[in-house]
Formats: sequence, C-alpha cells, structure tokens
Amino acid sequence: MHFLSFTWNPSEGIDLGFFMIRYYSLMFVIAFTLGWFITKRIFKNENLELEKLDSLFIYMVVSILLGARLGHVIFYQSELIFQDPISIFLPFRTVPEFEYTGFQGLASHGAAIGVIIAMFIYSKKVLKKPVLWILDRVVIAVASGAIFVRIGNFMNSEIIGKATNSDYGVIFMQLGEDFPRHPAQLYESISYIIVFLILWFVYWKTNKPKQLGYLFGLFLLLLWTVRFFVEFVKESQGGFESALGKTLSTGQWLSIPFIIAGIYFMIQSTKKQIP
Repeated sequence: MHFLSFTWNPSEGIDLGFFMIRYYSLMFVIAFTLGWFITKRIFKNENLELEKLDSLFIYMVVSILLGARLGHVIFYQSELIFQDPISIFLPFRTVPEFEYTGFQGLASHGAAIGVIIAMFIYSKKVLKKPVLWILDRVVIAVASGAIFVRIGNFMNSEIIGKATNSDYGVIFMQLGEDFPRHPAQLYESISYIIVFLILWFVYWKTNKPKQLGYLFGLFLLLLWTVRFFVEFVKESQGGFESALGKTLSTGQWLSIPFIIAGIYFMIQSTKKQIP
C-alpha cells in the first residue's frame, strides 16, 4: 500500500455533450488570457498604446505554438520530417495509418526560440523599441503561462517523472501503472510560480527594468535552471541525448545554452541603461 501517494486518473476534459473542452487546451487558453492581462498592465505602466498589445498577442500566440511544435520535431522527433511531414502541423498522422491525434508534441525550448525571433520582428515593425526592451517585459507573462502549461501536462499524464521506488509519488492510471512516479510536471509548475513572482517583484519594485536585458536574462537563468534540475527526475523524452552520453537528457543539454545566455544578458545589462 502506498501511504504517501495518490492515484491520478482524470477525465479527458469537460464534456459539454456537443463538445469536449480538453484540459490541456483549456490550460493554454488560461495561459494566453492571463498573459494578455499581465502585459496590458505593463503597457499601461509604460504609457504605450494598447493597440500595439493586440498585434503583440498575435505574435506571441503564433510564435509559441509554431516554435514549440517545430522545436519538438527538430529536437525530439526529427524522423517526422521524412516519414510523415503532414503531421507536423496538422492534428492527425498518416503513418502507419490515418489517425486523429490532436495537436501533440510541443517543446518549450522551441517556444523560447520562437518568441525571441517574433519579438525581434515585433520590436522593429510595430513597437519601434529595442528588442531587449520588449523581451524584458513579455517574459513576465511567459513565466505565468508556463505554470499552466505544466498543469496541462499533468492533466494529460504526460512528460512524467521517474518511478520513486517508494511510497511517495503519483500513480498515473491512464498509463496502466500501479506504482508511484515523481509528479515532475507539478515540480515545474510550482517552481514557475516562484520564477513569475521574482520577475514580477523585480519589475515593479526595483530599477532593474531600466537595464536593457536584465529581466530577460534573469528569466532565462531562473526558468532553465529549474528545467535543468527537474529533468533529473523526468523520464527521458528521447532526442539526441544518446549521441552526447546519457549523463544529461536532451532537455538538459538544450537548457545549458539558455542559462549561459541568461547570465550574459544580466551582466551586459549594466552597460545598457534606459534614460
């Protein structure tokens, strides 16, 4: 008997009879909606036109979803490019047979790259400010969204943790298992709450937002450090880790450059003060 564990067997979503609201999709809606309100408050604080917020929202949604999907395919499932390219952006696969799968396989590393590229374009075409200025601010909303994305993973019983080999943990019934695993998704989600609160405090209570790149660097350092350490209790998601040795997972190898970049931007920010 597992005294320190609990069984997790949620439904797929909220059944309205004529339509199923899947929990994972609902978490994304909450993430984007919360991010919009957070960014709106920041825009008001910076005396920016709210019209520019609408285009920012579109840039963010497209870049996150497109970047996350491409990131998953490139880093974890590159065989799709040759075996079943149509399934990369559509909610079904054709190999080995046609099957509706829904939108699956999103990588946070790809989403991060997508956002950086999108904000570079947005800053040049719409905002007319340095790209680091907008990155310093949108990462606050991104950190809040990451909280709910990981809750969505937990609801889907995916990106699971390793077996705890003890009474502690979560038994994922949807996987047909009877032993507890680390709730790695919840570890990340709770950690991202802390990351969000730190970024929120630094933005509103310090002068650091005047240093171009500081908040962006702090975000990279905190979020990817969390990801790096949580990966130790996650089941491998594959990727290229076998080519580099199995000491670290693909997620950890991909996190290291982001952590280094975060430290770099924080150091460089002291040389780039906003008047």
